[in-house]
Amino acid sequence: MSAAALGLRHAAEPAASAPGEPWLNIAIFGAFVAITMIIVFRASRNNKTAADYYAAGRSFTGGQNGSAIAGDYLSAASFLGIVGAIAMTGYDGFLYSIGFLVAWLVALLLVAELLRNTGRFTMADVLSFRLKQKPVRIAAAITTLVVCFFYLLAQMAGAGGLVSLLLGISDTLGQSLVITVVGALMILYVLVGGMKGTTWVQIIKAVLLIAGAGVMTVWVLALNGFDFSALLDQAVAVAENPAILDPGLKYGVSDLSKVDFLSLGLALVLGTAALPHVLMRFYTVPTAKEARKSVVWAIWLIGIFYVFTLVLGYGAAALVGPSVIAAAPGGPNSAAPLLAFSLGGPLLLGLISAIAFATILAVVAGLTITAAASFAHDIYASVVKKGKPAAGAEVKVARRTVVIIGIVAIIGGIGANGQNVAFLVALAFAVAASANLPTIVYSLYWKRFSTKGALWSMYGGLASAILLIAFSPVVSGSETSMLKTDAIDFAFFPLSNPGIVSIPLAFFLGWLGTVLDRGTEDPAKQSEMEVRSLTGIGAEKASEH
Repeated sequence: MSAAALGLRHAAEPAASAPGEPWLNIAIFGAFVAITMIIVFRASRNNKTAADYYAAGRSFTGGQNGSAIAGDYLSAASFLGIVGAIAMTGYDGFLYSIGFLVAWLVALLLVAELLRNTGRFTMADVLSFRLKQKPVRIAAAITTLVVCFFYLLAQMAGAGGLVSLLLGISDTLGQSLVITVVGALMILYVLVGGMKGTTWVQIIKAVLLIAGAGVMTVWVLALNGFDFSALLDQAVAVAENPAILDPGLKYGVSDLSKVDFLSLGLALVLGTAALPHVLMRFYTVPTAKEARKSVVWAIWLIGIFYVFTLVLGYGAAALVGPSVIAAAPGGPNSAAPLLAFSLGGPLLLGLISAIAFATILAVVAGLTITAAASFAHDIYASVVKKGKPAAGAEVKVARRTVVIIGIVAIIGGIGANGQNVAFLVALAFAVAASANLPTIVYSLYWKRFSTKGALWSMYGGLASAILLIAFSPVVSGSETSMLKTDAIDFAFFPLSNPGIVSIPLAFFLGWLGTVLDRGTEDPAKQSEMEVRSLTGIGAEKASEH
């Protein structure tokens, strides 16, 4: 029997029912959760101060932190969403991988070292260093919470699709229950482990995810005699669509779709350097040198993984088939689990799905602690208590915030269930690049930058990105919209990603606000920030809270 026939025979059943053995899948899931929970409990023993809870006591090496960054960054979008996008749209789906990887060069060259030298625990520490504390911290906290919410939507949607596929749950109530369980586990991880526990879970998850994807990649290539061309030919034959090898299947139908692709690419490449949960990871290392080493490690690990996604995506198209993937309970997000089932049956499916589940848990934990830290440190400790919170009060507020964020994420995830997670993450990148990146770049590199410029840039970028998303085909007006009712259509903005409009607008607003607000900032503070960002002098003292 040929590899294609074997794959299609295995994959023919799962569209209608759960592939593999649901109880085996649950057992493997349970084992992963139990092991990682033990690690989180052990890591949480030393969580005594805000620095321990937010930045893991700055105790991780560059290699460890780079692995954790890879674990944080290789989310459900990377594994489930991108493999599904390549399986369904071929070449255009791989553009997500390229954009997510190239984005790290921006983070490495522009922000990683300077951010580590200047900040304490959160992005707002950098943005408010030489500007007016209260308004800038409030704005930075709001943008952080919104970006984390969009990113959490993607992870929750991925969890719902994945577990629903494995357990054969196709009704909305069952999938909503799955998302609720994931949210509850996320809350438990972060409440107990803080940043240290979350980091160790991310390191373990990164190793497992890259190893699992590597095994599947070699397996797929072995079935085709390690001939990638043969794999592509087989994918074309099964999909009955030669266009999956060419650019333009998704983003080349019209001039408008090409503009949409440019908007997506801009959001992906510029968004990483502005993602709050990625930026926060730079504070878990002791020096700027280790921060730089973290990014180099992350680029290598993430790059290797994204090469794997190309083989896995076309492997899913060849061995499972786009029609079977589209009919599965999780839609395109089911491509990687179905490929695992076609290769190694129930056992490999259970292992790969458990890794994907651990991926989602690790990423949502990182997002949640970032959002909680932003509220507790930037709003409660720095604004409400004016930098002098009672001993232990800041961490208590952070833990309460975790519970609230978890509940909001569960509700949002239920609403976003069924959407392609790579696409949802691209929206989070667009919001981050619009609301945060201009202010970060201006703060680090432009001496004249003022508080008014920062506020105009953050609020203007955030509002424009959210409004354009709300009035785009993402929310209404198309078959794939979140609101699928034909009667609801208020999509007057034609693009699915707002980056091409909202990012330049935010840069412009930052410049305009500063030009109209001349000479209002302290020159001494500007000079101090420049010295600290380049040398790191005073950074450790500033981090003691």
